[in-house]
Amino acid sequence: MTDVLSLLPLLSGPLDGERFDDLLLRPGVRIERIESHGHTTPPDRPYVQDWDEWVLVLAGEAELDLDGVGLRRLGTGEALLIPAGMAHRVTYTADPTVWLAIHLGEA
Repeated sequence: MTDVLSLLPLLSGPLDGERFDDLLLRPGVRIERIESHGHTTPPDRPYVQDWDEWVLVLAGEAELDLDGVGLRRLGTGEALLIPAGMAHRVTYTADPTVWLAIHLGEA
């Protein structure tokens, strides 16, 4: 990809649902842009992945509940590494929140 990519313009609204866009796919690495509008993870369906995920809030704010660790709040410009196998839930997102997620070691 040699085109300039702008990550911050909103591409969806609150009624569109959460939006996930893959920006780059390479063996073992996936970079994803996520737009949230007050979305959360259902308490009974946590994310559990076989790979590490590094998340960065580009705009807005979010709160994640990491099993065994507790709540972590992220504001604009803040990042967090979620290790492989760690169950986690998004418990809050501002409307809107734009994330960058880098999935490391994803098969």
